[in-house]
Amino acid sequence: MVLMSSIKLTTEDQKICLQIAHQSIKHGLQKGKALQVITTDYSSDLQQNLATFVTLHKNGTLRGCIGALEAYQPLINDIAEHAYSAAFQDPRFPALQDDEFEQLDIEISVLGKSELMSFDSEEDLLSQIRPNIDGLILESGFNRGTFLPSVWEQLPEPEEFLNHLKMKAGLSSQWWDNAVKISRYETFSF
Repeated sequence: MVLMSSIKLTTEDQKICLQIAHQSIKHGLQKGKALQVITTDYSSDLQQNLATFVTLHKNGTLRGCIGALEAYQPLINDIAEHAYSAAFQDPRFPALQDDEFEQLDIEISVLGKSELMSFDSEEDLLSQIRPNIDGLILESGFNRGTFLPSVWEQLPEPEEFLNHLKMKAGLSSQWWDNAVKISRYETFSF
């Protein structure tokens, strides 16, 4: 598993990432599309191919969350794209309106590489899950869902976390199949 210490972002780079997320949402409100970022204008750390999720909260309540589980583009571009998508394309919410912009809090989660877990029962899986550390990806046939490690704040018990993840993936909370694939990953969030 990739150790999160291998993702190095200075405080200044974190500030730039948050500014780009804000600018991309503002650009979306004005122009109807994500901010186009010139990758080479940024530090080499922000040019690394890394996967991100951008989470928006309004008055402490979830207002959008979009991201990717696998890296496919430079970090700074990924943030601009996902900030726009979280504001305007999360199917759980209507598109962000102008009057909401100033009320937004933005959290960026940079994902480490996921690791397929090995277990022989639901109990075995539950004993391996690391609360407040692991993000999980559940896959079974066409059903798929993920929870970032930040979700542990709302669902602090491993069984509760897993049951809600099953429901997010479109399955019953009581469902279990030993052929299910579960992967875990860590995030660096700011």
